[in-house]
Amino acid sequence: MMRRLLPGLVSLVLVACATPAPKPTPAPTPVPAAAATVEADAPPVADFSAARAEFVRSTAQRFDIPAARIEAVLAGARIRAPIIKAMARPAEAKPWRDYRPIFIQPARIDGGRAFLEANRAALQRAEDTYGVPKELVTAIVGVETSYGGNKGSWPVVDALYTLAFAYPRSGDPARVAYEDKREAFFRDELAQLFALGKEEGFDITTLKGSYAGAMGWGQFMPSSYRQYAVDGDGDGKRDLFNDLDDVIASVAHYFAKKGGWQRGGPVMERATRDEGAADFANPGNAVTLDQRVDDLRARGYRAADPVAVLHLDGGQPVTLITLEGVAGPEYWIVYNNFKAITSYNISRLYATAVFQLAEAIAGRTREAG
Repeated sequence: MMRRLLPGLVSLVLVACATPAPKPTPAPTPVPAAAATVEADAPPVADFSAARAEFVRSTAQRFDIPAARIEAVLAGARIRAPIIKAMARPAEAKPWRDYRPIFIQPARIDGGRAFLEANRAALQRAEDTYGVPKELVTAIVGVETSYGGNKGSWPVVDALYTLAFAYPRSGDPARVAYEDKREAFFRDELAQLFALGKEEGFDITTLKGSYAGAMGWGQFMPSSYRQYAVDGDGDGKRDLFNDLDDVIASVAHYFAKKGGWQRGGPVMERATRDEGAADFANPGNAVTLDQRVDDLRARGYRAADPVAVLHLDGGQPVTLITLEGVAGPEYWIVYNNFKAITSYNISRLYATAVFQLAEAIAGRTREAG
């Protein structure tokens, strides 16, 4: 069933989308000039007319959508300068000591507790079905949209169109392959948006969301919406914009199916470093569980909590991450369920913030970092 936005919840950070209108897409009028869709204050954008034409052709063929209809939507799309700038400097570029206070703070913790109480039945159903703790699902909604208070204001078509054809380029030769891959990702998400509109009956030109094209209370990208959204209340619809039963069930389903969440499994444990222990090299954001607890112990890293030590399986797959805390480096042993959180957002900072917010909402004390 539908639920109203909780009164008094504080809108804080991040973005998402708006209510989909049932109006059909307007009659198509093909237009050729891709360059005309670029805002005047946008960085220089290479001619992408050939890539745009190929996108229309391939998307029409892939999803059985008339090419003229795709052209009609793209005719109104714009390359947005602020989106390019925002993507070029994501929040995850901050050190942990600056990133953490954005999310682990009283208003968001209190808002999470209110959200949990108001939606306890739906959260419990999702936990029983998928094994994902109710406070973790709550924390995702809190981090993504401040419990629905800030679902975003960018036209999703514009966001994906911008990043599909004008992804920001650093000029660093070492990053060319990565930037090409990211642009291809967003081009596919734009195609997936057309498919989503066809399948769910959305007028995609009315959808609003984040500068990256994520939508709804839980900030699903179009491909994730298509693959992981579920009908949480049995009304025959998958509505991640208005129906919190669907939102909650879909977030839990995402973690279980894409993330491989392990029911009752650990997420992360604070670790200590022995004097003289060598640095643990673990660059980048991707989490690879290529160590064991015993391996880390042999290298001078062990769980800081004596209680945690009692239940740790020495052969369990783990790795170690290092975060830049207020008081210096923080060392954390992370497990499969931490990796599951990074399936939502690959940033280690993001995954740590989600977990620590969930712990705070549940009333379990975490170190300030």
